[in-house]
Amino acid sequence: MRKIVNISVKREVTLDGMMTVSKLENGLKTADFMCCEDVELKPFSGVFKVQGMHDGNIYMTERPKRKRNHPIYREDNASLSLGTDDVWYFVFRMEKCRVNELPGELIRQASMIARKVIKDLFSLNLGD
Repeated sequence: MRKIVNISVKREVTLDGMMTVSKLENGLKTADFMCCEDVELKPFSGVFKVQGMHDGNIYMTERPKRKRNHPIYREDNASLSLGTDDVWYFVFRMEKCRVNELPGELIRQASMIARKVIKDLFSLNLGD
């Protein structure tokens, strides 16, 4: 009979199985765990920190999701955002084949964003 397993903060689960550790042709290591019990888990994926110890033990800890900066102001190829570190980020992206347009578009779009910032700052200061 298949056992349904729910993993939570309050419930740690130990499963019997076999782990195969190997190295790929590109030099990266891989580890596959094959469970020997008849269980049903909710599938998951993530980015993990993995530590392989000298005695054969392997410890895996999921890394937290990256917090992304959300643009406050946006133009065709440019955006301005405030990072979680309280630093302003201006990002400009354009295809390499459009190099002739780069200086003009960079100036135009940066100026448009700067105008929006000034407009919003003045409207905030006038509202005080």
